[in-house]
Amino acid sequence: MASSKLQALWNHPAGPKTIHFWAPTFKWGISIANVADFSKPPEKLSYPQQLAVTCTGVIWSRYSIVITPKNWNLFSVNIVMAATGMYQLSRKVKHDYFSEEEPAIAKE
Repeated sequence: MASSKLQALWNHPAGPKTIHFWAPTFKWGISIANVADFSKPPEKLSYPQQLAVTCTGVIWSRYSIVITPKNWNLFSVNIVMAATGMYQLSRKVKHDYFSEEEPAIAKE
């Protein structure tokens, strides 16, 4: 039973013998790096980078389910990319526009 499922995965049109498997697999590195940046201070985050990550995730997740064969690895990595990008953008916006500045203490 297990060997037949592994054989089906191996021979799938988006299986490990094709670029359709390896490109999204390596793309997980970007999502993992974005998750690692959750501990980074928001002032160090970049709007252009996080917008690119978010837009890439949204566009390619849509594309991955309309192509044949459906590439669920590509879909899942792009959903995670979009989610982490939106989270990072929300952290940056919250810090830049909604946080209260600490009052500067005047030296006398």
